[in-house]
Amino acid sequence: MKHQKEERTFVLIKPDGIQRSLIGEIIHRLERTGLKFVAFKFLVPTREQCIAHYNKDDVWCEKVGARTIVEKQAKGMPVEKSALEYGRDILEGNVRFLTSGPVLAISLEGNQAVGIVKKLVGGTEPLTSDVGTIRADLTIDSYAIANVDGRCVRNLVHCSDETSEAERETKLWFKEEEIIKYHHINEVVLYDVDLGHILGE
Repeated sequence: MKHQKEERTFVLIKPDGIQRSLIGEIIHRLERTGLKFVAFKFLVPTREQCIAHYNKDDVWCEKVGARTIVEKQAKGMPVEKSALEYGRDILEGNVRFLTSGPVLAISLEGNQAVGIVKKLVGGTEPLTSDVGTIRADLTIDSYAIANVDGRCVRNLVHCSDETSEAERETKLWFKEEEIIKYHHINEVVLYDVDLGHILGE
């Protein structure tokens, strides 16, 4: 059984993060937590890889499609499709966007890695994400304008929501041999039981 400090999470800097030259800023914010980077990969994803990554079913499509209908009705716009169809359109838009240019896939390791990164990245919609998070501070997109324009929300980063999802996603983007196992000096300060040797005791 793995120690808690070996928990891994998965992060993807999306095409908008790459195109807006925010790679360094995003990595800097992740790095300051004390989590350890164990893998990076810069690539243009395939459609098949993105469909497997999102792993969404019709229940999810219905849910997000229903939200689209509510927003259209609130704006007095015509509702021309079912919730399921709108949801499938959103999923297709996400796949199209993710394959539109290069992305940076990242694996990080450390205590509560999934929860810490999720908190740092913020909620899915930048407009309503908490101040101080990557999505709130670095972009201004919203569901409302994305729905009007018929595209996915551009929120810079994807991160895993839970440990089982992180494991599944990491395997989709990295081979096991691409994940580097090494000791980082930060681990001594973060995890060592006895820090007495700092003062030479």
